[in-house]
Amino acid sequence: MSVEQLPLFPDDEPREVRPRGSPGPDENTPLSAAMERFRQHMRQQDFAENTVKNFLFDLGILARYLKGDPAVGQIGTHDLEQFMHWLQHERGKPCSPKSYARRLTTLKVFFAWLAGLGAIPADPAAPLAHKPASTPLPRILDDEQVEQVLAVTRRLAVADKPDPRPHLLVTLLLHTGIKKQECMALKLADISTGDSDGPSIRIRYDRPRMEYKERRLRLPPGWTRTLEQYRRAYEPKDFLFPCTARNLEYVLADVAQQAGLPDGLSFEMLRWTCAVRDYKARMEPDRLRRKMGLSQMSWQETEPKLVRLAEPPL
Repeated sequence: MSVEQLPLFPDDEPREVRPRGSPGPDENTPLSAAMERFRQHMRQQDFAENTVKNFLFDLGILARYLKGDPAVGQIGTHDLEQFMHWLQHERGKPCSPKSYARRLTTLKVFFAWLAGLGAIPADPAAPLAHKPASTPLPRILDDEQVEQVLAVTRRLAVADKPDPRPHLLVTLLLHTGIKKQECMALKLADISTGDSDGPSIRIRYDRPRMEYKERRLRLPPGWTRTLEQYRRAYEPKDFLFPCTARNLEYVLADVAQQAGLPDGLSFEMLRWTCAVRDYKARMEPDRLRRKMGLSQMSWQETEPKLVRLAEPPL
């Protein structure tokens, strides 16, 4: 995918006029102070309002990643390469090809500006190559593997020492596709079992800007019985799962081992399996988007992956 890049220094760009009495940045200037001078520079050069906002947002992510407000002269190419790798693979938030390209452009514009002023001896962002950020398709369970997993969790639920938690957890994730953090935040008060059309859960968020993620999700009628067994065995008081996320990850890993799954079993795998199954069942796209708790922008990246994952073998 080609990405339009912003020009670093247009030929007709006017020279920056420094405010009187305001010294320019140098290699000892803290990153936060350099960001403020960069904001002034962008205003003087009539950068678009969205560009100013986005560039400063991206630099804010860099500042939080580097920590300690380092001097701009201490930031090297290796630091920026590690930052871009972290954005793609370790931050824990989606980084679309478009966002990746914009953040790389931000680094190039910012550090080229510093180098152009003579604030730093060399531009550490210059060696960074513009390339699309590609991610592999998520791993999902096929129908046979789903049955293998459920066979294990059902067996555990009726064993000599019954443990209903694996079956409760797997069926919850497989039918709702909720995220790990949503699962851990789920309270007993968010679960409704009295409706005639079956049990449901309500996903809630405290922050107002995340309200679009709030939703009510249906579960199969048999889930109520599993929930009752689980409550008798574990006696949760407030949260459905009063344990750590790591503890539930161990539960899934144990199920995967007993089911003979070579790629293991995770929250993310069950979330995507749920979405693909709903997509194959011809759930209306916007309804599926809302079920997954995705924004319109995130859905633009997610839907093509669902299409590919749902394709029959060639």
